Amino acid sequence: MRSVLIAPDSFKGTLTAREVCDIIARAFTDTIPDIKITKLPAADGGEGLCACLEDILGGKREKAEVCGVFGEKMCAEYLMLGDGTAVIETAACAGLPLVGERKNPEKATTFGVGELIADAVNKGAKRILLGLGGSATNDCGAGLAAALGWGFEDKDGNRFVPTGGTLAGVSKIIAPEKPLSVPVTAACDVDNPLFGESGAAYVFAPQKGADEAMVKRLDSGLRHIAEIIKRVLNIDVSKIKGAGAAGGMGAGAVAFLGAELKKGIDIILNAADFDGKAANADLIITGEGRLDFQSVNGKVVSGVAERAARLGKPVIAICGSRGEGAEKIKALGVSELFFSCESEKPFDEITKTCREDLYKTSVEAAKDTLRLLKW
Repeated sequence: MRSVLIAPDSFKGTLTAREVCDIIARAFTDTIPDIKITKLPAADGGEGLCACLEDILGGKREKAEVCGVFGEKMCAEYLMLGDGTAVIETAACAGLPLVGERKNPEKATTFGVGELIADAVNKGAKRILLGLGGSATNDCGAGLAAALGWGFEDKDGNRFVPTGGTLAGVSKIIAPEKPLSVPVTAACDVDNPLFGESGAAYVFAPQKGADEAMVKRLDSGLRHIAEIIKRVLNIDVSKIKGAGAAGGMGAGAVAFLGAELKKGIDIILNAADFDGKAANADLIITGEGRLDFQSVNGKVVSGVAERAARLGKPVIAICGSRGEGAEKIKALGVSELFFSCESEKPFDEITKTCREDLYKTSVEAAKDTLRLLKW
């Protein structure tokens, strides 16, 4: 009997990682009856981190009222694991899906994420695992820091909570009287630097609503706050891989929380004993909603492909849509790419047929597997 390990990310906005697993599994068992399926829903530090770790490790969901993307009150959840680790997603209260048509990274804040951390510590968390992906923000984690007691002053000595559009106005940073008392690991889904052409503003702010002029302003703000952090805190965040994650919150997590940055996909795969499961697999299937040039830098598909390559296992990717640079993933060992939506379609149309489209594409992938691997 052939064995297949399915380890995809969620298809953002349409299907959870668990749903993607279920649909691909059904298509393969319908096409290849004599087959054993192992499911491993994955995440890379963005949306779905809590759900993945809850599937693997259990835990209890906690709720707190916090500030949303633009300061409005909202209820957000995080996961408390049995060992006292609080798993908190930036996207839970500062996520891009929360803003709808109101995208504006100059005004969006991570303040609510800091409030979630404070709530978790108050409820006994011994450590924090902070997922950085999927944010609507570009504030270098200044909002998060302010919620945890850090002070930011302008040139006139007035305190304020910086956002992406006001980082350039920070003249002084004041450490809290009571620093955060628990260790923090920040799970990154990208390895971009804080600023520059490959940085947070230039690469990610356009999808958060920034035009060309705003991108330049946001990048300037990130450069400025990096200089202040270096001068006041003696921490150089300008060259840290992953500093540009979540609108610069990778840098903020290091500077304000003393966090260690790690690839989110590695955290998930280690927790799920991916290597042990993959050792017995004849084929590994991964995927994500949109495969593009960013997918090779810390995303689920690249993480799974790299692990599989080390184990000498064949890998295919079944994804939602094809973006620019998707073929680059083949350099990491992905042998075949399949897309359930080859043409550009309005998002509301995609959501109507995404399950059927993914099933049909997965059936074709199963047929190709029979041919290519000679099963």
